Amino acid sequence: MSSQSYLPHATFAGDPLLRRISALTLGFGLAAAVAALTLHRMDWAKGLLGGAILAWLNFRWLSRGIRALVDAALAQARDSAGPTETAKRDAKASAYPVGTYLTLVFRYALVGLGVYVIFNYLHVPLISIGLGLCAFVAAILTASVWEVIRP
Repeated sequence: MSSQSYLPHATFAGDPLLRRISALTLGFGLAAAVAALTLHRMDWAKGLLGGAILAWLNFRWLSRGIRALVDAALAQARDSAGPTETAKRDAKASAYPVGTYLTLVFRYALVGLGVYVIFNYLHVPLISIGLGLCAFVAAILTASVWEVIRP
């Protein structure tokens, strides 16, 4: 992809895969929580769903942060090639808030804080939160297999 053809916030070839992983993470967490509810384990259902939501947030923060870094790098490369008024406007339009970069850097601390809050205030088993976080791994595996076997 050349820097001249790049548009800020353009869709990339992998965007459908990222959306599928995001949806599958929440879907697997919800399915696991429903299964725990059918077994009359409300504490496990809360932990599984809470962990899946934390995994989804972690993935969302990671993808937003990486997108911001890529946009900034491409804007800088475009400016170093020869700044024009259009390039300067595009660089300003593609600027991300500082919070985007902070969540990229501190996302593990934020997930850890979320686990702590869920564990202490909802009084759920820690293993259920950990298994809820694994919904992300299941979503990646499912989406990857789907990409391989898709016609």
